[in-house]
Amino acid sequence: METLLSPSTLFTPLRGSKKKPSLVSASASSSRSLVSCAFRKPQPLAGAAASHGGDGARNWISFLHHGLAAAALSLAISLAPAPAPAVASEFDVLNDGPPVDSYVVDDAGVLSRVTKSDVKRLARDLEARKNIRLNFITVRKLTSKADAFEYADQVLEKWYPTIEEGSNKGVVVLVTSQKEGAITGGPEFVKAVGDQILDATVSENLPVLATDEKYNEAIFSTAKRLAAAIDGLPDPGGPSFKDNKRESNFKTKEETESKRGQFTLVVGGLLVIAFVVPMAQYYAYISKK
Repeated sequence: METLLSPSTLFTPLRGSKKKPSLVSASASSSRSLVSCAFRKPQPLAGAAASHGGDGARNWISFLHHGLAAAALSLAISLAPAPAPAVASEFDVLNDGPPVDSYVVDDAGVLSRVTKSDVKRLARDLEARKNIRLNFITVRKLTSKADAFEYADQVLEKWYPTIEEGSNKGVVVLVTSQKEGAITGGPEFVKAVGDQILDATVSENLPVLATDEKYNEAIFSTAKRLAAAIDGLPDPGGPSFKDNKRESNFKTKEETESKRGQFTLVVGGLLVIAFVVPMAQYYAYISKK
């Protein structure tokens, strides 16, 4: 009556229950697929992070290149030499023509406002009374002509092309770098001033005062001297070069002898004091005892 079950029958599935092993196998396979999926999902994320990291590095390199280029451009602009300011020259003086109302062309920029005003007043009064016009020009240096005389003649010919225009005109030129000046003019101007005053003014007023860099005084004293000659007044004269003679630092024989006598007297007095005073003190000390 009893049915004996073998151990093998305990572990073998019953008939009609074949679906259980398939379920187990399905669940096992599904679990393996889930596990494999769980391990495979992070891989695309890592690849995306790597791609983002590469893009960031490339962006930083590009930004660095642009920054270096901008810095190099700004440095080049800062180190580039500034454009030189426009400076007038003797050619500009020639092309601009004579001053209409000022009588002065201070191209060198060495004349004060007071000097320009005084020269203008003197020249305008002279032109109104004597019909002789004076023009004063200052330049720093000459590059087109050898000296101030050639440049003065060039200015006169350029400003007044005909003899009729330049007959009563005078031109005074002062070159500051060369410390020299020149005076030229038409026939009527030269006759009114005289050769003696012209030579004296060129050799005294202009070079002497220009050597001391007294350009204002050089121009105004020249204007006064020329105006006095045209008006027939006495010549006020001009400065002369000073002889800067060096003085010797050595003493003469007489000065040396006098100094030697004084030195001997002083030394002798000191020796007397050095011997007499201690002896007097010693004698006073002994007498008290």
